[in-house]
Amino acid sequence: MAETVTRIEGDAAAPRQFRYYDLVMAAFVAILLLSNVIGAAKPSYVTLPGGMEWSFGAGVLFFPISYIIGDVLTEVYGYARARRVIWTGFAALAFMAFMAWVVVALPPADGWPGQPAYEFVFGNSWRIVAASMVAFWAGEFANSFVLARMKVRTGGKHLWARTIGSTVVGQGLDSLIFYPLAFYGIAGWPPEQLMQVVLSQWAIKTAWEAALTPLTYLVIGALKRREGVEVFDTGTDFSPFGRRGA
Repeated sequence: MAETVTRIEGDAAAPRQFRYYDLVMAAFVAILLLSNVIGAAKPSYVTLPGGMEWSFGAGVLFFPISYIIGDVLTEVYGYARARRVIWTGFAALAFMAFMAWVVVALPPADGWPGQPAYEFVFGNSWRIVAASMVAFWAGEFANSFVLARMKVRTGGKHLWARTIGSTVVGQGLDSLIFYPLAFYGIAGWPPEQLMQVVLSQWAIKTAWEAALTPLTYLVIGALKRREGVEVFDTGTDFSPFGRRGA
């Protein structure tokens, strides 16, 4: 039997239970934290034809998945529910920064050799996470807003244009904000390399979104059928601090 999909205009409908919303939220927060802890601080490079080295941040390999999940959240559940997930991720980043500060500040046991490594990896934690939080906040809300508005404008058609277009805006803001705030003036990050990383991050993240579009279609289609909803944000309060439809 085919599953029924109910079209919801706006996100002010009565609250309802979703089967997969919490799982999608958990995946979003997990990818967000892991990509910031493991990948954000390491610059890497590829060798281009002619021998030129092009730098990029290692986190770019996995962080774009959080934007794809953000697209899924907005497309399936609407802007207001995506907003709740974005704020949840924001709170998780804040706690991660606090935990890193406490762990680094605690005096190590006598003879333990790992303190210098901890300080090297997490010593800039407050600056990196503060930059990450600002960039994440601006980029994710821009991404969700653009996708939701484009969905209304297109009548729910051309999903590929919505996901890629919102990523161009959201990831552009994210890269432009994060890397200068996090690493400008730090040894090992000369300005020319920093700008290379910003541009490459933007390009690679957008390319990732385009490459994974078929998978995004499959996930969104499956979730819409299983949850039985098709949300159009025609009457949604798009303020990041709004409560209507939450």
